[in-house]
Amino acid sequence: MSRGKPPTWDENYADRSDTVDGMSEMHDGPWVRRLLDVGRALTTELDQRILLERVLEEARAITGARYAALGILNEKHTALERFLTAGIDEATHRAIGELPRGRGVLGTLIEHPQPLRLADVGQHPSSYGFPAGHPPMRSFLGVPVVIRGQVWGNLYLTEKADGEFTAEDEEAAVVLADWAAIAIENARLYEASERRREEAEKASRGLEATRDVAVAIGGEIALEHVLELIVKRGRALVSARSLVIMLREGEELVVHASAGHVSDTVGVRLSIAESTSGQILERGRPERITEVASRLRIDPRKFGISNPRTALLVPMLYRGDPVGMLAAFDRGPDSEVFTEDDEQMLRTFAASAATAVALAQSVQADRLRSSMAAAEAERRRWARELHDETLQGLGGLQVLLSSALRRGDLERSEQAMRDAVEHIQREIENLRAIITELRPAALDELGLQTAIEALLDRHREESGFQIEHELSLPGSAARLDGELESAVYRLVQEALTNVAKHAGANSVRVAISQADGQLQIEVQDDGAGFDADAVSEGFGLAGMRERVSLAGGTLTLDSNERGTLVKASLPARAGSERPPVASSPAQAAS
Repeated sequence: MSRGKPPTWDENYADRSDTVDGMSEMHDGPWVRRLLDVGRALTTELDQRILLERVLEEARAITGARYAALGILNEKHTALERFLTAGIDEATHRAIGELPRGRGVLGTLIEHPQPLRLADVGQHPSSYGFPAGHPPMRSFLGVPVVIRGQVWGNLYLTEKADGEFTAEDEEAAVVLADWAAIAIENARLYEASERRREEAEKASRGLEATRDVAVAIGGEIALEHVLELIVKRGRALVSARSLVIMLREGEELVVHASAGHVSDTVGVRLSIAESTSGQILERGRPERITEVASRLRIDPRKFGISNPRTALLVPMLYRGDPVGMLAAFDRGPDSEVFTEDDEQMLRTFAASAATAVALAQSVQADRLRSSMAAAEAERRRWARELHDETLQGLGGLQVLLSSALRRGDLERSEQAMRDAVEHIQREIENLRAIITELRPAALDELGLQTAIEALLDRHREESGFQIEHELSLPGSAARLDGELESAVYRLVQEALTNVAKHAGANSVRVAISQADGQLQIEVQDDGAGFDADAVSEGFGLAGMRERVSLAGGTLTLDSNERGTLVKASLPARAGSERPPVASSPAQAAS
């Protein structure tokens, strides 16, 4: 057989009985039972390292050899890729130096894969001799280990304790090699299965992390919640000890969130032009780093991480534009190097994360613009109210009094003063109503339920529709958080204002209750309804959504030709400090 051609099991040898039953002189010996026990033990071992060590030790025990070795062939079956030994200590290993690669007698077994038994290995024509420091070896027994018709390697035994290896030793070694072949194939199949399982689990984790981010996108979660989700899922995805997310702000990268073994460094800024992280972001390609301190060119503690060894930096790109950077540090508990698979998974994850961040930032910007526009619209409304009502009334009063003074008629002056007093009274009422709209004193003094009851009474008098209410709220002794009370009051106030202005309703039902840590608010009318998805220019729905969002709650609208139902659910928070009680309507408005 020529060198370079993968050797196969020798046909003559393959015809021999290689089972335990074929060991003609060992049928009734103790070694048969020993080999059966060894075979059962080997075929149940799934760790290749332990398995190969066990094969070597059993081979020594069964044949009486002082030394045993396994030579594992390379892919081309031309030389030994690995060489495992038993019976040689570390000092002797160091003295021998480089391990055999398959020349000499060992090469003969590679070219001719059949058992080889020698009384003196040094006398074989192919013997190269032994290197300096090698222990003396005379008797030799070698047998191939064949897996699925291909020679996987060779089992070598030397220095039998009582002389030469016998035919029985050879048969025992052949049977042991066959058991080893079966066990090695089982272990290889198991390891391949475990690799596939790990790859499937890793892919599943990647899909799960991407799905969670996609859900966050669909739910329009606040930016800080999206970032928290990204750092936690990203860290778990690549088994990093720490992960930091930085977002681009102008010409800087700013740390916005972190997870794992990292101190709080939110707000730390890096120059894009002068930092490695910024350069990687500009290139738009991930980079695995093994020398963190020198490669990053900054003290890693700036990230809140002590003595990281390895890092994986992955840019977050949205439509080709850099949004930010994911920086993972130290893979696993032993700070291993991040792999190419880790890079690919985090890169795929970063694409979804970039989309989530970009959309969350867009939603945040839209909400800010909407809030500012709504606040400006509200200012215009109050300006109109003050101009059309109070200012015009005061102007009319000024004209009335000036006219009375010019006439010099006492009776008419008295009548003008009486009219002025009535006019002033009306304007006081108008101002009081405006002040109440801005901040009802009853909300601070008497609590949410009393303030809402007063609001409902006022609408009953002014709006002309019937109002039924079911209020179940804490009393003044167990007040809710001040901002939460304001949000609930404004929500009901705006809903009733919308009904009065637009619904043409005959009746309204208002229900507020607290259960399981949540406040439930419902305002339902029997009016004409409206398109809840239409863009609104006024404060109305935008203001309601903004208040509910800031309070951490949810708002739903159901509107049709039979009426409208506004439902909100807010987390109930107990109040710690009460706002100061206003001593006058003017103070309440400030």
